[in-house]
Amino acid sequence: MKTTPHMQSSLGQFLKSRRERLQPSMAGISPLPGRRRTPGLRREEVAYLANISVTYYTWLEQGRETTPSQEVLTSIGKALQLSTDEFQHLFQLANGDISRANTSQSEKDIDRFVLQKLVEQFQYPSFISNEETGVITAWNRSAELVIADFGSIPEEERNLIQLIFLNPDYRRRLENWESLARYSTAFMRANFDRYKDNPVFMERFKQLLRDSEDFARFWDLFEIQQKRVTRAAYFLPDGQRMDFEIHSATGIDNDPNLHWCIFMPVATTNTEEQLIRLLEKDKE
Repeated sequence: MKTTPHMQSSLGQFLKSRRERLQPSMAGISPLPGRRRTPGLRREEVAYLANISVTYYTWLEQGRETTPSQEVLTSIGKALQLSTDEFQHLFQLANGDISRANTSQSEKDIDRFVLQKLVEQFQYPSFISNEETGVITAWNRSAELVIADFGSIPEEERNLIQLIFLNPDYRRRLENWESLARYSTAFMRANFDRYKDNPVFMERFKQLLRDSEDFARFWDLFEIQQKRVTRAAYFLPDGQRMDFEIHSATGIDNDPNLHWCIFMPVATTNTEEQLIRLLEKDKE
């Protein structure tokens, strides 16, 4: 869709305002020589920091360039040290796809205590993961009893797709292993371009290709799947079977990479009653 003059003006004004608030010393560069007619960075300095041409950046501020790429916008946002909310505003003004902007919070910024308190409010098995790194950051007791003992798993291995393909015990307990494995592979492929610049994501991907023939086989199918409700059936150590529908929510605390998975008992089974008894026995 063609950008309107109003949007062009708003984008240019926003870039100019963010540029003027940032001093060269704050950006980690020496100021260019000559008299500074405006506060903050010069256009030449922003262009240098963003690794783009001065002419191109000038056109953006002037509204003469209306189709900046996501990569250019991300580079400019980083050069201007935009906050997460400012990044999203930048992409909205440019009519970009903010879901693909590299604006997620770092692991150190995520309040794991709050996330943990959130999942503990649920009786059903539940966990929150960071899709960019794959790490499950918070989970409740039901998830430990039914899905996996996440607390005993090293953090770098604490993600569902690695459990599915690289943990033999998890595979044995999951009755519909193949369907869930194919779904997980298809979801990973659908989001591959979004996260391929993240070294943690890529290392996990390479490990799966290297260590799991099944993952490599499913990957070669080139199936694409976004998040949707899917089924999972588990056998517990005592032999009882529990059937769940996996529901998910995204964008927790405005972070598009945080996904909340909730395993809801299938209504036509006795899984909910079994889960209640399991939790009561665990408290004894």
